[in-house]
Amino acid sequence: MIDFEKSNGLIPVVIQDAQTLEVLMLGYMNEEAWKKTTEEKKVTFYSRSKQRLWTKGEESGNFLHMVDYKVDCDKDTLLIFVHPEGPTCHQGTRSCFDTPYNQNFIFELERIIQNRIDFPSEESYVNRLRSRGINKVAQKVGEEATEVIIAALNETEKDFINETSDLLFHLIVLIKEKKLSIKDIAINLSNRHQ
Repeated sequence: MIDFEKSNGLIPVVIQDAQTLEVLMLGYMNEEAWKKTTEEKKVTFYSRSKQRLWTKGEESGNFLHMVDYKVDCDKDTLLIFVHPEGPTCHQGTRSCFDTPYNQNFIFELERIIQNRIDFPSEESYVNRLRSRGINKVAQKVGEEATEVIIAALNETEKDFINETSDLLFHLIVLIKEKKLSIKDIAINLSNRHQ
């Protein structure tokens, strides 16, 4: 249960990209805005300047589609995970905090690869690789791993970075081919660490 009374009916709401985990913005909600958000699955705030409900994207089309949410331990702040439709900030940037977008690009890359799987096209390298079967995808991961080792031992830092990037890309394709996600791997690594 969210406690809207602690702060005179308005609570702070942190908006986070569900895929990249990037913090996109901070807004405020009253109980009515929260109800509308949960019903429509589009984030709606209470605008303190306009003194009314305001659905993010109502003018720009850059909606924030709610995926999940968490209430903090004091029950007076929300963290909402979203799939943003376009830039979040009114200045046209992805985040209102001017954070570097590529800080979590590996998650964005996973989304792009999944999109290529869900909507295959002949021009897509992911589609062409997958059409050759899982054995070829796995073989490609092995080839790229070997190239990483060679680059680590005998080549420049730039070569090593490029080969490691190729390996990670192909490994994500293989992970997706196995119907898993980076999140599954991260949870397993976290459990091992404990």
